[in-house]
Amino acid sequence: MTPFSDQAHRKRRDEMLGILLMATAMLIIPTSDAIAKYLSGGHLPAFLSWVRYVAALGFILPVALLQHARAPGPARAPASQGRYWLAQILRTAFLVTAMTLYFVAIARIPLADALGAYFIAPIAATLLAAIALRERLNRQKLLAAALGFVGAILVVRPGTETSADTLIALVSGFCMACYLVLTRATAQDRPPVTTLAIQLSLGILMLLPFALLGWTMPTREGLLLILLMGLVSTLSNLMTISAFRLAQVQTLSPFVYLELIGATALGFFMFGDLPSLATWAGIAVIVAAGLIVATARPVAPPAQS
Repeated sequence: MTPFSDQAHRKRRDEMLGILLMATAMLIIPTSDAIAKYLSGGHLPAFLSWVRYVAALGFILPVALLQHARAPGPARAPASQGRYWLAQILRTAFLVTAMTLYFVAIARIPLADALGAYFIAPIAATLLAAIALRERLNRQKLLAAALGFVGAILVVRPGTETSADTLIALVSGFCMACYLVLTRATAQDRPPVTTLAIQLSLGILMLLPFALLGWTMPTREGLLLILLMGLVSTLSNLMTISAFRLAQVQTLSPFVYLELIGATALGFFMFGDLPSLATWAGIAVIVAAGLIVATARPVAPPAQS
């Protein structure tokens, strides 16, 4: 086996693991969204975002502290530390904004309209990664992103009227795209557990003033649901961060659309909503987009002269 073929094999193996992690994260995250929508009748979106971060930090912080005690990270120059923390603050700010705006949207308009606008994220992330991270645009992966968007439209079938709340969901999707690109850019700087703990801590600080202004005491059932929401959020974010350590944005972006499949399955098992033919067609297109990415061959680097 030549050095290039061995390197390509390792890269392909890492890429497939990243795809598996990303796909799993997207399939389970609708559970957290469904809980947030259920609780939105008694709590403001900013408060729900804050308590989800608090619950998630409760799960991940002990693991992060134990990991740091066993293997402290290497010392870094002040300039490098400054760039790292600036990137983490920006990254968390985009995520906090995206999730809070999304909670605002789903509390005011049908989930279909919100999702239809929100799922601009994978397309925007693919294009932003090509500009900011200089990722080469692969025709197969661009096709997969476009197919994923078509599949999303078939599933959610958003209304033709564009309201201010629909535009809020659109801005949420763009913020999520920025978060995905920054996650890829910073994924190698710290272990995934540490990165997630920092992200959650910064998110709690950013949302605290808004949470205090809209404070409402959850019921016992609400507290249990908040803990479940935090656990699902922890697992999905940890898998997403790990995925971006292994694969490029344009590779993983189409798998964001798998969230629709998770939402469809959740709606069927919890509420008995049977998907329509258009929904099944959209799911088939999304699966096809994922298969295009999964079967795409890596491109060999140019030969050295």
